[in-house]
Amino acid sequence: MNRIIACLCFVIAAVNVLLAKNKAEREDWFMDLGLGMFIHWSLDSQVGVVINHSMAGASDDYLDRFINDLPRTFHPKRFDPEEWAVLAKLAGMKYVVFTSKHHSGFCMWDTKTTSFNVMNTPYEGDLMRDVIEAFRKQGIAIGIYFSPEDFHLLYENDIPIGRLQHPLHFPKNNKRLMDLDKAQLKEILTHYGKIDILFLDGPAEGLKEYAWQLQPDIVVTRGEMKTPEQEIPDNPVPGPWEACFTMGTDWQYKPTNDPHKTGKQVINMLIETRAKGGNLLLNVGPKPNGEIQIEQEALLREMALWNLVNGESVHEVRPWELCRDKEDNIWFTKSKDGTAVYAFVQGGDNWPYGTRKDFVFRTLKANENTKVSVLGYGSELVEYRKGFDAAIRVDSTSLGLVVSAVNGQRLYTNNRWPNPLVLKIENVGYSPLDNTEMKKSEIDGAK
Repeated sequence: MNRIIACLCFVIAAVNVLLAKNKAEREDWFMDLGLGMFIHWSLDSQVGVVINHSMAGASDDYLDRFINDLPRTFHPKRFDPEEWAVLAKLAGMKYVVFTSKHHSGFCMWDTKTTSFNVMNTPYEGDLMRDVIEAFRKQGIAIGIYFSPEDFHLLYENDIPIGRLQHPLHFPKNNKRLMDLDKAQLKEILTHYGKIDILFLDGPAEGLKEYAWQLQPDIVVTRGEMKTPEQEIPDNPVPGPWEACFTMGTDWQYKPTNDPHKTGKQVINMLIETRAKGGNLLLNVGPKPNGEIQIEQEALLREMALWNLVNGESVHEVRPWELCRDKEDNIWFTKSKDGTAVYAFVQGGDNWPYGTRKDFVFRTLKANENTKVSVLGYGSELVEYRKGFDAAIRVDSTSLGLVVSAVNGQRLYTNNRWPNPLVLKIENVGYSPLDNTEMKKSEIDGAK
């Protein structure tokens, strides 16, 4: 009888592993978020090196200096997680993913599993707890990056250090590694409250199932869904997915030789990702003293202004039937309830401040309830201009919806705001493209 019960328990456990996955309602919640902050930070930020990867294939003397010397000088005296969290909130970031442990095995929390952790540095504090509490205070969902690989464990056990190039690099083949990973995940998922998201950067088998066992509502991203790095798929991807991007050329702080993207590039990345149904996880690499470097803070504040004006167009949205009008370079999203379509129109020289622009949306079919507005702008007055007509004009034609609108919100002193504007089009239907030609008189009549 005991053998039968044991066999049944084994079968049930095996079935549970096979059935384990993200809950559908939690994936739907994840898709609503739109934008998150990725934080890559570890003790080797002090020397501006690629995070932890320099250990792979390194000499013994290098590894000894890395493991024994770097912890002695890691002391982020200007670390202010509440400042990070407020900046993230302003930029429209709805979740954070913090590197609890990268490939080196160095833990950024108060762990009892290894001495190679932040408590054994001059800082002597639980950095991960500080981040979690600060972001949670701002209403931002909590995500944890965790590497199943552990170079420190490999070093201690005389196993060549590399990236999944040896059988013992995989937790499923290395009981010590699997046990360590599970013990660390148990600490994270039982001592820090609800963790919303888990990013497993390495072999996830056996660990994601364990995470769901500890916290059934957790959403596993990498290890369970597509998470492309530094690229956006060519076409919309069904279901949840996440594009991970750096602002410069590296994930961790890189003090030199690191040109950064422009604010316009980052905002357009967010728009394209959302138009294709994904989330954008945008990375910051804090300095070793705990500050976010000025280049990255500046980009986040540019995003914050764009979000203040246009945030509703990228949160709780889904792809429209046509994600992009290539002819006019206009991207689209739709509200989750389907009542509104958002059209992202390039600004700057393409639509200067104080000027009227006409659009023909060939795939939008208007009705008597169709309404168009420019997000953030009332379309009544343009500053300092008397008698200027800034009203929006809308007409339904044989080819599609015609909209005439003014770019009239002053966001920069020099009136040179370079970033996209958003038209909100409510109560509109979809009309597939055809070969119908629109008469010029129809366009002129809508102006």
